[in-house]
Amino acid sequence: MHFLSVPWKLMFATIPPTDYWGGWACFTVSILMIGLLTAVIGDLASQFGCWVGLKDAVTAISFVALGTSVPDTFASKVSAVQDKYADNSIGNVTGSNAVNVFLGIGIAWTLAAVVHWFRGTVFYVDPGTLAFSVTIFCVEACVCIIVIVARRNPPIGGELGGPRKFQILTSGFFASLWLFYIGISALESYCVIAGF
Repeated sequence: MHFLSVPWKLMFATIPPTDYWGGWACFTVSILMIGLLTAVIGDLASQFGCWVGLKDAVTAISFVALGTSVPDTFASKVSAVQDKYADNSIGNVTGSNAVNVFLGIGIAWTLAAVVHWFRGTVFYVDPGTLAFSVTIFCVEACVCIIVIVARRNPPIGGELGGPRKFQILTSGFFASLWLFYIGISALESYCVIAGF
């Protein structure tokens, strides 16, 4: 494993220490590295999807999403272990998704709209299977919130942790929601089931 991680370690060793420019140098270079890595992951996932014959929509909701969410997963795990309360680990997940949706999509679409406006063309994006996938995601997100709130009951004791059997049941349930989301969205992308 060490051999596989050496290129990544060398690449991220170029990030300056946090005491340069009050931490701004570290922050800026880190954001640039994350952007670069996200672009690489997106391209690799797209190529992989092409090689195995997956549609872009399926590749995006599975491999690209997984590749870009793994760092958040580890950050949430560390936060869950180190903090007394679940606020930071759950806040990390919701905050990360909010940034992805509101800034990631918002900035890109705003820039595209401005470019098209300057060119005198119309900016239009075909929604494809987006409405169906987003609806499934929102329903499952509500289910997750209900489960997290239900875990506050005294037998379990909190959003995270608790007795081992509840940890395993909750983890398995959340993983099954993710697999269901990918499966049902893929079926809709390939027109096996009807979407909206």
